[in-house]
Amino acid sequence: MQFDDQLRRYFGRTDIDAVPAEAIAAGVERMRVDLGLEKDRGRRFALWCLLFLMGDAPDLDIAFKDAADRDAARNFMDLAQGDPPLD
Repeated sequence: MQFDDQLRRYFGRTDIDAVPAEAIAAGVERMRVDLGLEKDRGRRFALWCLLFLMGDAPDLDIAFKDAADRDAARNFMDLAQGDPPLD
């Protein structure tokens, strides 16, 4: 999954700052539906990360059944927020 491709898919463009608020809400809703339907772990993780960056990711316990996936998501959260990951 390429970041620009995902922005284009869900928001119709790669410049997220140019997307109207109602289109953001609709794109985030489509992403949440796709996250719920996605079976591939890597694609689920990528969708969850994009949702996290958009401020609308579901809780880790809901999004990931596997503890390793939850740990990876916590590391991503730390990195995205500028905190060093915990070992």
